Amino acid sequence: MRAKITYAVTAAALVVYFVLVGSRGVLLIQNGTLITVTFGIAVLILPVIGIWFLWKNTQFVRKANRLAAELDAEGGLPVDELRRTEGGRIDRDSADEVFARRKAETEDAPDDWRSWFRLAVAYHDARDTPRARKAMQRAIALREGRPPAEA
Repeated sequence: MRAKITYAVTAAALVVYFVLVGSRGVLLIQNGTLITVTFGIAVLILPVIGIWFLWKNTQFVRKANRLAAELDAEGGLPVDELRRTEGGRIDRDSADEVFARRKAETEDAPDDWRSWFRLAVAYHDARDTPRARKAMQRAIALREGRPPAEA
């Protein structure tokens, strides 16, 4: 729940920022000189890119959460079997062991979105966020019946 609140607060702050930046772009365009109109258009591009990026990330998170809920309802969510340090951090060797098992499961069932979901969690636990995201995108594509994008 804390992660959802943090995401919502961050998204709201970004939207406020986009509005402020957009209003400055409009003011520059209203000034009417060639340079201010050019800068105004350039400034307006930033919130558009930011809103698109925020929208795509929000869609990704919602789809991943839907998969997690479905997998939880089936009783197939990965169990947290990782050892932790005294400070609460995941033990690297433990994460590597779990990752090796998840990778083997995914190689045995490459068209099963569930195995890709669990692999994404293992990548995340191993602190490999880019690969975790790609594995989750593949799980989402497989669940939706779309051909997964090749890496």
